[in-house]
Amino acid sequence: MLQELSIRNFAIIEKLNIEFNSGMTVLTGETGAGKSIIIDAVGLLAGGRGSVDFIRKGTKKAVLQGMFSMDKNPDTLALLDQYGIEHADPTLILQREIQASGRNVCRINGSLVNTTILKKIGETLIDIHGQNEHQELMQPEKHLGMLDEFARNGIQPLLKQYQQKYEHFQNLKQKFNRKKANEKEWAQRVDMLRFQVKEIEDANLQVGEEEQLNSQKELLENFQKISTALQTAQLALENEESAGAIDSTGEAMNALRDIENIDDKYKNISNIISSAYYQLQDATSDISGELENMEWDEGKLDQVEKRLEEIYQLKKKYGDNIQQILAYDQKASEELHSMVDSESDEDQMESQLETIQEQLKKIALQLSTTRKQAASKLQVAVHDQLKQLYMDKAEFEVHFDESAGLKFKSTGIDNVEFYLRTNPGESMGPLSRIASGGELSRIMLALKTIFAKSQGVTSIIFDEVDTGVSGRVAQAIAEKIKLIASYSQVLCITHLPQVAAEADHQFFVSKAVKGGRTETKLSDLNENGRVQELARMLAGSTVTKLSIQHAKELLKMAHTS
Repeated sequence: MLQELSIRNFAIIEKLNIEFNSGMTVLTGETGAGKSIIIDAVGLLAGGRGSVDFIRKGTKKAVLQGMFSMDKNPDTLALLDQYGIEHADPTLILQREIQASGRNVCRINGSLVNTTILKKIGETLIDIHGQNEHQELMQPEKHLGMLDEFARNGIQPLLKQYQQKYEHFQNLKQKFNRKKANEKEWAQRVDMLRFQVKEIEDANLQVGEEEQLNSQKELLENFQKISTALQTAQLALENEESAGAIDSTGEAMNALRDIENIDDKYKNISNIISSAYYQLQDATSDISGELENMEWDEGKLDQVEKRLEEIYQLKKKYGDNIQQILAYDQKASEELHSMVDSESDEDQMESQLETIQEQLKKIALQLSTTRKQAASKLQVAVHDQLKQLYMDKAEFEVHFDESAGLKFKSTGIDNVEFYLRTNPGESMGPLSRIASGGELSRIMLALKTIFAKSQGVTSIIFDEVDTGVSGRVAQAIAEKIKLIASYSQVLCITHLPQVAAEADHQFFVSKAVKGGRTETKLSDLNENGRVQELARMLAGSTVTKLSIQHAKELLKMAHTS
């Protein structure tokens, strides 16, 4: 349930903090005081559509924050886990900023989320139903979902099973149809893949090969330069005509050995010269070995360059390096095998389609039967609720349109629409065309009462759903909303004293001009305050002793019923 709500710079609200309780809470006050603005704020916290128009004039952003308890709400917990949002305790904090730039910043328990995630989680916490929000009833395409929600325990497992089979069927059917419709393109694709796979595999590429070839090319291109340098170095170290570097160093080493024991500094010099002598001998040996192994192959450089050019051409087509080329080869090979298998198994694919279609039909018929059983129960439940709302003459029917025949959709084969007959002798017809505004309110309230136990939504908000009714109908609506509040927290905006009297808690919303600006204020009414407010709602602008007495009677009746 919604425990606390904080609103900053939202419409005509500068700053407002509200603490809510369980049960039924009503917000009353004069028209235009800002009651619906508070509900708009809750709706935005639940992921509703935002607009910079909500930002209070003269400020840079509107800030909304709500604290919810989510005990025993598996749908909320599952979504939090799915999106990696921490929830160590049953308290959930939703935050939303609407900035003048149009940017929305949303957080859940401190984690940044987008408005899509905020909406998904918000829908498990809050259900807002306003006087202009009969869309679900007015849109026949939503009726099937409402029926499924009514019997979710029986329908959801079957629907999930159907949708998995339906997705498999659709994928296979699309693949089959695509192949049949594009056989020329299919054949061209197979030929191209064959060419590409053969071209890459014939090249017999090896990871690291290009680097090795470039090294070989570097050596071959510098063969003469390397050979000349090695010969020059060898001559300098071992010159038969004159003393080479090694001989000269050897003479220096022998000369120093005669004095190395006289002083440590001569010993150090002798060691350095000795080390240099032996290193020069090693270097001379290495140079000789390199010169002996060097052999000019006139065709080798050409081979290396041709191989590098082959790799370069493959890189232009299939990837930036050999690893990417080989990865492309693997992907192309898999696609080729799949298409070749598909070519050879076309009859098998068609047979498989028929088999899956039969399986899909079996599940769809089972799902449809379950829905029709649920529809009968829903009709009885709605009739019962409508009687209590003084629509005892009305007949409600979940109509299954089977005129289109067996046609698979993602939701099954059923076309469902709610039908209504408001008076005996009239024809049964689509609810969306027959029901009046007041009747729609009562039908939706009947459905809300039925769904309250199963939906698991922690807070249900009614925004003036009682508009246009009075007398015993108003009292019946009040009692119905009170009943819903026994399953979920209910927040209700109302102009009916009968509804307000049934509430467990009542806030009075008013507006005042301060510093030339209109501001919304909220007062938590005690018992005397509730009497005064109910009297105002009963009498209008002038509160009389009779209206006060009537208000007291309403409160007494509500708390003793």
